[in-house]
Amino acid sequence: MPFRIVNITSAAVAIAMMMPVAVFADDLPGDDALERDASVIGDIRLEKANVFDLSNPAENNWLYRLANRLHIVTRDKTIKKQLLFKSGDPYSAQQVDESERILRQNLYLFDADIKPVQYEDGKVDLVVKTRDVWTLNPDVSITRSGGENRTKLGLEENNLLGRGQLLRVSRIEDVDRTSDSFEFGDRHLARSWVSAYLRIADNSDGETRFLSAVRPFYALDTRWSAGGWFLDDDRREALYVLGNEAAEYQHRREYRTLFGGWSQGLKEGWVRRWTAGFVYDDNRFSTVPSPTLPAAIPEDRELAYPFVGLEIVEDEFETSKNRDQIGKTEDFFLGSRFSVSLGWSDDAFGASRDALIVSTSARRGFGSLQKQALLLSGNASGRVESGHAVNSLLTVNARYYRTQSERRLFFATLSATAGHSLDLDNPIQLGGDSGLRGYPLRYQSGDSKMLFTIEQRYFTDWYPFRLVRVGGAIFADTGRVWGEDPLGGQRFDWLSDVGFGLRLAPTRSSSGKMVHLDVAFPLGGDASIDSVQFLLEAKRSF
Repeated sequence: MPFRIVNITSAAVAIAMMMPVAVFADDLPGDDALERDASVIGDIRLEKANVFDLSNPAENNWLYRLANRLHIVTRDKTIKKQLLFKSGDPYSAQQVDESERILRQNLYLFDADIKPVQYEDGKVDLVVKTRDVWTLNPDVSITRSGGENRTKLGLEENNLLGRGQLLRVSRIEDVDRTSDSFEFGDRHLARSWVSAYLRIADNSDGETRFLSAVRPFYALDTRWSAGGWFLDDDRREALYVLGNEAAEYQHRREYRTLFGGWSQGLKEGWVRRWTAGFVYDDNRFSTVPSPTLPAAIPEDRELAYPFVGLEIVEDEFETSKNRDQIGKTEDFFLGSRFSVSLGWSDDAFGASRDALIVSTSARRGFGSLQKQALLLSGNASGRVESGHAVNSLLTVNARYYRTQSERRLFFATLSATAGHSLDLDNPIQLGGDSGLRGYPLRYQSGDSKMLFTIEQRYFTDWYPFRLVRVGGAIFADTGRVWGEDPLGGQRFDWLSDVGFGLRLAPTRSSSGKMVHLDVAFPLGGDASIDSVQFLLEAKRSF
């Protein structure tokens, strides 16, 4: 038999040219190319990091190893349920980015990142990277603001059995009341998009019952929403003069609502959503059992009304770090958003009065968080009764960020509220618990207010025990209240303070709160105010 010598190299090249070639992360096409080529999603791989990275010698010790062993890592199903895509779907950079934002909203995850890692034969494989935080926490805190203390003692689990569920029991004592409460929440009830929440509280001045079940517009392209909630709340409320209780009343509220919403989804970067529903809101006021202060009793209100609403949202977001958090990915909305809702309360529906119920809001972002950005928002609400505006509020807010370096940021915020013919139980208040840090809580009351704050923020590299990130701020606040104080308290013009503070941001805990240690010096007010105010608070941001 004759033999033929074959050029193996040439044959291999020819075969290779007919076979699909795998492209890996460093050489992957960009998002635009993947979408233009009608790529589909192939494999979706989860990379779930535990609380501590034991490959890092600084975190590989007996205590952190024990914490990892005891911690239940978030289940695959819990993470996959929140992804807006699945294998076989067309690749969409918008859905990938939005899925990251949805995952980052969970307190039990420190961060989330989704990236293409391989492209072959029209299929793009994705990796979803997440890192858990410790979620079984003793909920113990002592807070001081406005010259008053607030203590909390409890236990909470933010990721029950890795399923993303909340379970919390707590006892809170503050200037208003002592409260023993139980809470349960599940943002994905039975692995659906239905978010359920229950809170039961036994308070020293009454009780609270709250239950909600809502399927929200969980993503920009979501086509429908529905749900409802009810609240029964009974509590003592107080009116303040110069930070001191001056009058009181008992407030019993029953609130019920059911609604449904629909949308055509995301179209050319915009979303339009319609909502309709019914609200029953009954507010009853009376004297306090065993009163210790003069009574000031608001007028009873029973509102019952159908409503219709419209919301328009632009798909425009940006991620950044070291703005309102320390060393953590932050999502900022920089697009346009507008919403309006109209309802009609009538005795035919069981209301005690006829009223047009109006609520509207708007938001817009300018610039970029990488350099400088201005975030504007505003809302207006109120009732129209017998041709007159009642309990009307107009609020505007501006937040300005200017990045000076990776570790320094200048921040300023201006907020203003104008009220007209306000209900007695809805006073406009300004004090140490509402941004004027050098003064007692609820120090001034009226029908309008303005507050301006500037901060020089610092973000350090200090990472004690790899548990908390450390930052600091130098700040100044100035504000005032206008209009008549319901109780005729002494009125001051502009009040100001200056101060400095320390920020501690836990990176291994699901509390989601940053510890604020502030020292503030008031520059005005009455003679009873301490010349130095010490504040200890836990807040969601810097």
